[in-house]
Amino acid sequence: MAMKRFALLLIVILVALAACDTADTSTLIVSLVVDGQERAYPQTTPITVGEFLRQVDVELGALDDVTPPIYTQIGDGMRVTVVRVSETEDCETREIGFHERRVPNEGLRPGEERVAQAGQSGTEETCYRVTIRDGVRQEPIPIRTTIITAPVDAVIYYGPTGELDPVQIGGTLAYISNGNVWIIRGSSTDKRPLTTSGDVDNRVFALTDDGRQILFSRESNDEGVFNRLWLINDSLGVGDAVPLVPENVISADWVPGQENTISYSTGNEVSEAPGWRANNDLWTMRIDTNSGDSLNARPVVAASSSGLYSWWGTVFEWSPSGEQLAWVRADSMGLVDLDSGVFNTLLSYPVFNTRQPWSWRANVSWSPDSRLILTTIHGAPIGSESAETSPAFHVAVTDAVGTFSAEVVQNAGIWSKPQYSPLIGENVGYLAYLRARDLSNSISGSAEYDLIVADRDGSNARVLYPPPGQAGITADAPFFTWSPDGRQIAFIYGGNLWVVDVESGIANQLTLDRGATRPVWTR
Repeated sequence: MAMKRFALLLIVILVALAACDTADTSTLIVSLVVDGQERAYPQTTPITVGEFLRQVDVELGALDDVTPPIYTQIGDGMRVTVVRVSETEDCETREIGFHERRVPNEGLRPGEERVAQAGQSGTEETCYRVTIRDGVRQEPIPIRTTIITAPVDAVIYYGPTGELDPVQIGGTLAYISNGNVWIIRGSSTDKRPLTTSGDVDNRVFALTDDGRQILFSRESNDEGVFNRLWLINDSLGVGDAVPLVPENVISADWVPGQENTISYSTGNEVSEAPGWRANNDLWTMRIDTNSGDSLNARPVVAASSSGLYSWWGTVFEWSPSGEQLAWVRADSMGLVDLDSGVFNTLLSYPVFNTRQPWSWRANVSWSPDSRLILTTIHGAPIGSESAETSPAFHVAVTDAVGTFSAEVVQNAGIWSKPQYSPLIGENVGYLAYLRARDLSNSISGSAEYDLIVADRDGSNARVLYPPPGQAGITADAPFFTWSPDGRQIAFIYGGNLWVVDVESGIANQLTLDRGATRPVWTR
């Protein structure tokens, strides 16, 4: 019995000694490098690096870098490194140089130069994220750049070189060139700028029938205002332009038969494209031509958001008699009942989806007797495309009563802009339009068109300009206008103003500055 007890005691002792030996051999030595120091720590429990750091009272910052990662289990001889990481933001400003823009100006002699606008440098602020690792700055990383003051280009006008044949001009031919209003009277050699500020915005440009008064719009830098209406009261050059009351004007024109009376449609400035939203309204206003004050503004069409793509705006066009008012929307056109304000539809067609921040509107041209209306309509699909993407656009005519309509030219193109001519004699007249050379590509600014003249029913169509073998009139400047006698057409070609005789086809270039647009020709 005594021997059994001794044996059992011996076994207990041996087990206890073995346990002590195991505890001694499981001690782990972990090195820690942090805050510029390195220390060794014995550990008896296999914990994670994160737990180990908490145990030795090392507090980690949000950006601190730990190697190995904190979820790693520690091991004997492991070296744990903590790199203190912080970030700061540094900003610096720098000067932005301005560019020099040279603009041809036919008011100067060839080779003559004039500073139209002095250049001004701008400033921009660039901010960097700087990472600091254990007190050592790393390479800065740019995170944003903000324009504090935009640079202003220097604008230098210079007289273009080249000789142009003089051309007789009957009446007043006005146009916009490089942001200024110009007129030609008597001869193409007599070109004069009526403004020099370079801020005419091309949205409004209209002459009275006698060519004496010019209505136009200028850009505005006022908050919430994208433009304002202005008046040149005497195109002979007597007096300065007069600011008018209306602002944020989408379109405006003179009301036929009413002295010193204009109509205009407005919008609101917005931050998203295209930068404004139309009110689709129409006002008439008699103006004091000396002060620009409004004498009796009244609404003709109330503001509305009805109609497809109404944010782009409704086009309005007075008849030559001033007794009827045509309207054009994205998918239809018709007449406004001037007593009730009701929109009566004359033509409807599929809306055209540009898939861009602009919406197409056709122009309308009244016949001289105010009985017919010429316009462009969007045609039905010619293939498997959807109705709203059809490339077909036709020249169509309707009467003001709505008893008939007809397509007089098939597949002319989106920018055909048909126009009736003034009458030549008692009953002779033409229509002119632009015809796309490539029906599938009539929309882009580089699309090419020919200027076509035809009889008023669309028959006997012929290319008036350009001659065979020359590049076409581009869609980014589809502007032309009839002369008051109906025998010539002024148009834009290659950025310059040209005039062509309807009967002979002889064309003459009138300008050299490559900045002409929006010609208007009156008596």
